[in-house]
Amino acid sequence: MIQTENTAIVLRHVNYRDNDRMVTLFSPSRGRIDAIIRNCRKPKSHNLNAGELFALGDYMLYEAGGHVTVTSVHLIETFYALRQDYSRLTCGTYALSLTEAVIEPEQERQELFMLLLHTLSRLAFSDQPWRPLLAGFLLHFAACEGFKPRLNHCVSCGTRLGEEGPFFFDLPGGGLCCAACAEKRKRVSRPGEPKPEPLAAEEVRWMRQALQSGTASWLNTPEAYAPFSLLRRYAETRLGRRIRSGTLLPEE
Repeated sequence: MIQTENTAIVLRHVNYRDNDRMVTLFSPSRGRIDAIIRNCRKPKSHNLNAGELFALGDYMLYEAGGHVTVTSVHLIETFYALRQDYSRLTCGTYALSLTEAVIEPEQERQELFMLLLHTLSRLAFSDQPWRPLLAGFLLHFAACEGFKPRLNHCVSCGTRLGEEGPFFFDLPGGGLCCAACAEKRKRVSRPGEPKPEPLAAEEVRWMRQALQSGTASWLNTPEAYAPFSLLRRYAETRLGRRIRSGTLLPEE
């Protein structure tokens, strides 16, 4: 029997019995924690908001017999503002789903936790357009997971790519490719296989800057500069799965 306190964000929840809720927590020090919060759905429960999506708090956990129970919670933030804007709510839900797809129990994930927390805060409390925010999240998410896109050299021939292009993005290859290799890939691609996609020089500059200077470069980004759709397809291609909540994202 162990009792511990863990700062965590609720990534997913499922109602259980009459008043309980099963939750998936994301802890920066312990990764994924599946737990139950008893009686949290009662109207007068002290833990009423602790089992909601996005809830950030210090969760006191009681662990025994392979089961984890939340005994108390000190809520830090609920990100309630997300629920007042459908577009930002679906973006936040998508970020949660991506995170849940990669975390494992007892795995320290401090960098990914801070990335998620920063993104949710920006979605909830800033008026920055959602596309650059989510594009920035996807780009740094790829870096956290070990498949950061290659942006300075052709992924096929290794030629250094300058500032003006032309630029093409090779999804299976994991980054940019030169015009000659893009044309070759188009000729040999099998039916249904992704072909290299053209990218504007502004989009490439934005991705390079976002990776070099961190999340500060997302601020005041023109929406046209952030290739959100491409980065979403890239992340899901590398994960080898479609993220179902992505179907709820606003039309582009």
